[in-house]
Parts: sequence; structure tokens; C-alpha cells
Amino acid sequence: MKRILLRGTKDPFDVATPQATLERKLIADNSGNLVFLEAAYKLLSTPGTEVVVDHLRIEPRDADRINAEFDAYVLPFANAFRLTYDVWMVRMTELLKRLRIPVVILGIGAQANLDYKLDRLRPIEPTAKAFVRAILDHGPSIGVRGELTETYVRSLGFSDVDVIGCPSMFLWGDRLRIEKRRPRLERDARIAMNVSPYVRRMGAIVMANLERYPNLTYVAQDRDTLELLVWGEGRSEAAETSDVPIHLSHPLFEEDRTRLYIDPWPWLADLRAADFAFGTRIHGNITALLAGTPAYVLAHDSRTLELARYFDIPHRTIPNVPPDVDAATLYDEADYGWLNDGHAARFAVFTEYLHRHGLEHAFEAGGAAEFDARIAHLAFPPALRVSTREADPGSARARLQRLRYRIFRLRRTREVRWLRSAVVRRTRWLARATPRSLFGRGLRS
Repeated sequence: MKRILLRGTKDPFDVATPQATLERKLIADNSGNLVFLEAAYKLLSTPGTEVVVDHLRIEPRDADRINAEFDAYVLPFANAFRLTYDVWMVRMTELLKRLRIPVVILGIGAQANLDYKLDRLRPIEPTAKAFVRAILDHGPSIGVRGELTETYVRSLGFSDVDVIGCPSMFLWGDRLRIEKRRPRLERDARIAMNVSPYVRRMGAIVMANLERYPNLTYVAQDRDTLELLVWGEGRSEAAETSDVPIHLSHPLFEEDRTRLYIDPWPWLADLRAADFAFGTRIHGNITALLAGTPAYVLAHDSRTLELARYFDIPHRTIPNVPPDVDAATLYDEADYGWLNDGHAARFAVFTEYLHRHGLEHAFEAGGAAEFDARIAHLAFPPALRVSTREADPGSARARLQRLRYRIFRLRRTREVRWLRSAVVRRTRWLARATPRSLFGRGLRS
């Protein structure tokens, strides 16, 4: 039996309640993470292979156990080349340097603005170089999400880079075809909108389209909205008046038009009934495409833009979207020909990358159908919505639950801050003590 350790928050067959999802951080900060993490799990689920999720644990002292128990360590990433991930890259590098098994990266991304300028990543260059060098010491290349990240890794001095996209788009292997179900979106169209709450330009777009389309729903993905739907909100949140749906007094909450999924599978099932999806969330739109539903990306940064470009997903950059844009306009201009025609070739690139790293995939080895059958027999929680919240947010029970959870979050935040401070102090000490032995190899690459 081959055993693969996979970076991920949870096993796809782990059915958890919304409360447990929050407390165990099973979506991390965004439920879109589960789409690419669980797609990676499925792709690796070949007969004779056991896939074990690491629950995002990064402990260099685990290296001996990992070497003894696993045959490969596979790491699907999002935008890991970013300033706020610097500390965790240091820890991951220390772990990788102690491993003796192959390490395979499935689609890592760099974080930049829409202009693709990489200047803002200069402070983390020493960390990024050491990280990439540790990866390449365990495999023939590093797999990146798109054109910008390829440019970034090459700018660090490394040439062994493969653009492979994101595993989420290969949930069904080489099978993916998007067709419009309506000649035009009319007022009764079923529309799934996704919004990054920090993209304030989306406020006007949200308000314009919720008025036009009574069957429009907001599919939220962030942990803060999950907290709102589970625990309600306190006085400070209740005072919000933003047009972006981040408070329960927003029409999308008051009219029970908000949904949030804590597993990909009910999300996919519900999106199959939609006519169109659009917004700033890359995996919100990819999930719609996987459901066979036309989707349109409003790209607000490099990570959304490079994936939309690589997979030929219809898109505009957010500065080029009028505040009163009509979803019907986006629907009319969307062309899925290049996405459909190029999908099999992109899957071939992805699977060739796996083969060169010593990995089979489920679609060639007969594991995909078995995975799908196991998923089909599980009862995942349906979409969370305001009308199905267990308790009135003003009730004594809800206030107590919310207080308990906030105490839990405070403790975790304090632990993370302490850990971050400790890692930074340790790294600085090591850099002063033995700068060439710690960083020299990566800096020369």
C-alpha cells in the first residue's frame, strides 16, 4: 500500500457540523479551499494508495515520522507566495529540509495586484528562495498556478517550473463542458453571486443586481459569514451599513438569499440548478463550472486573474466593471469555446506533471468512480442560511454559544501570535548565527 500525506484541512469523508467546522477551522478562512484540496484528494485516490490529510500541521519535528510512514508529501497551495505567509514558509522549509521522501507541489500561486508587479514580494525573497530550493531538492520541478507565479519563481533564479493550473478544475478529469442554458438572462434567472467582502467595489454591483433578479442568491465563502450564520452578530456588527454583504441587516441576509456551504458536494449539487454565476471568488466560479453552470470571474488580483487566464474562464478585471453592470451583459459576452476546447490538453499537462513526480491519478487507475460512490453515500449538511439557523441570535443560548466560540478564537489567536513571534525570533537568531548555512544555498540559486 502506497501512502501519501496530503496538505489539507480535512478528509473529504469527514462530515462535520457547522459549529465543528468553525472550531476545527475546517475551511481555514474560505470554503473555496475545500474545492481544490478535495479535488487533489480525489485525483490521488488510486487503488492501492492511501491518502492521509495532514490537517495543515507544519511541525519540523514530525519529519522522522513522515519519512517512516509515507511515500510522498503532496502540497496543494493557494497564494502561498505572499507577505503574510512568510512565517509559515519558514516552518515548512525547515520541515521539507528534513524529509527524505518526494515532495510534490500542486499549483502554488504568488500574490500581487492586477498589474502583476512583484515589487511588494521583495521582503520575502530570502524565505521564498529557501522554500523553492527545499522543494526542488525533493522533486524535478515546482508546479505553479499560472503565468505570474512562473515569472516570480524564475525571478528567484529557478528554471524548473511547470504551469499546471489548479487541481480543482480537474475534479472530473478531462471531462468538462459548459453550455449556456438560456439565450439571455431574464428577470426570473437563477443567479449565484460570489463576493470577496474586502473588495468594496462589489457593493454597488451587488445592490444593482439583487434588485434586477429576485432569484439571485449570494453564495458566501468566508469564515466571518460562517460565524454570522452560526452565532449571529453582536452590536458592532449589527451597526454595519455597507452595501457589501457583511452584516445581517443587508438585504441578502434579511431576504434569506444568502447560502454558505461547508462541503463542496452540496454546493456543486445546488449550483447545477443555477443559470449563471459571477463574482470575485475564483473557486466560487470554478465550483459553478464544475457543476456545468456558466460562470464569469471579476478578477480583483493576480491570483484570480492568472487562473482565469490559464483556464480561459470568461473574465474582466474589476476596474473595468461598471458599478451598475448587469449580470445579463456578462452572460451575453461570455464565450466558453476556449475553455471547453482546451480542457483536455490542460488535464494532460497536469497528469504528465504527476507522472514525472512518480504519481498516478485516479482517472487512469480506476479510483475516481470509487471515490464518487463513497461521497454519494454520505449525508453532508445542506447550505447554511439565515432561516435555518438553530437559535435566535438574541437568545440566551445563542449569546452563550457565541461567547464560548469567541473565547476559543481569542485563545487560538494568542497561540498563533506567540508562534509567529517565536518563529521570527528563532529565524533572526539563526540568520545572524549562520547566515550562509541557513540561507546561502537558496540565495545563490
